[in-house]
Amino acid sequence: MARRSPRGRKRKFERNFEQEDKRDDHIKLNGVVSQVYAGGQFEVTTESGAAVRAQLCGRMRKFRIRVILGDRVTVALSPYDLTHGMIVFRDK
Repeated sequence: MARRSPRGRKRKFERNFEQEDKRDDHIKLNGVVSQVYAGGQFEVTTESGAAVRAQLCGRMRKFRIRVILGDRVTVALSPYDLTHGMIVFRDK
């Protein structure tokens, strides 16, 4: 007879860590924070020279990762609007 969990249900929230960061629809670019706006908005100048308005992703807000002027960051851009993005990583 197979063992069952204490309540007789399967675990509902098992995470698959291999697929967690695979978002095919986002374009990731490296850049430098060139200006800081109110409300958690940043202007990031990418390596290609484009200026992108970006905000922090939810995980960075959750763990209170601070981004200041001059930091090197990775920005995830939507393919639909290349002027808005989300900061997903701050380089050390």
